[in-house]
Amino acid sequence: MKPYFRMPIGFGPFPGPRQIPVPGQRDPHSSPERAVASVVFETEKDAIARILPPGFFPADDTRIIFEAQHLRKVDWLAGRGYSTLAIKFPAIFHARGGPVEGDFLAVLWENLADPILSGREELGYAKLWCEIEEAVRPADSRFFSASWLGHLFLDMELNELHPATEPAPARRPLLHYKYIPKTGCPGEADANYATITPAENPTLIVTERLVGLGKVHFHRSTWEQLPTLFHVVNALADLPLGKLRSATWVVSRGGKDLADQRILEPA
Repeated sequence: MKPYFRMPIGFGPFPGPRQIPVPGQRDPHSSPERAVASVVFETEKDAIARILPPGFFPADDTRIIFEAQHLRKVDWLAGRGYSTLAIKFPAIFHARGGPVEGDFLAVLWENLADPILSGREELGYAKLWCEIEEAVRPADSRFFSASWLGHLFLDMELNELHPATEPAPARRPLLHYKYIPKTGCPGEADANYATITPAENPTLIVTERLVGLGKVHFHRSTWEQLPTLFHVVNALADLPLGKLRSATWVVSRGGKDLADQRILEPA
C-alpha cells in the first residue's frame, strides 16, 4: 500500500489512523472502545436543503441526527482517546451510476487536533475543533456540552435510559463534501468533491444498547463569542426540531480505519 503524506511533508509519511508506524499495533477487533449517544428529531426538508452542498438533496426521511461519541484506547494514538460531536441528515447524492443515499455529515466537532487533520485532509470529513464535556448523573442519564474557549454553544441530554428490546437499525453510508481552498485564489478550490464512508464495519462489536428520551439545545452566538464558528452554530440553531424520533446509548469496541473511503463521481 502506498504511504500517506501530509504537511509537513519533508519528514516523510505521516503517522495516523491508517498508518501506524509500529508493526502489530493495529487491532480492529478491540480498538477503539466507543460510547455513542444519539438523539434524532424530525425536521423540515427545506431547512436541510439550505445546508447541503452541491449535488446533494434531502431524503424523504427528514431527520436531524445529533451524535456525541467518546473513544478510548485508540490504537493509532497509542491508547489515548478523544471525543466527537456530529450533526447528520439523511441525504441523496446524484452520482455517476445512480443516486447514492446515506447520512450526510454536516459537521463533526472533535476535541483533538490529530484526528481533525487526518480526517479533513485524507478523508474529506467536515471536522472542526471544540471542547466536549460529558457528565453522568444519575445512572440512567447522560449529559454532554460543547464549547469553544469556554463559550457554551450546545447542550445534549439523554435520560430514562433502559435496555433496548428492538434490534438496532441497519448501518448507513456516511456522505461528505471535501473542499480545500486554492492558495491565493479566493472562491476557488484545489479540491471540491463528494466522498463516501461505506456502511460496512465488520469488526465493530456492540456490547450495550440503551434507549430513552433526549433533548438538544443550540445556544445562538455572536461573532465576538464564536469568531470562527458562529455562522455554523447559528445555522444549526435555526433548524426546526420536531418530534423526537429516538435517543440511544451504544457501547462498542473495534472498527475499521476508514481506508475504504472513496470519491463519489457526480452524475
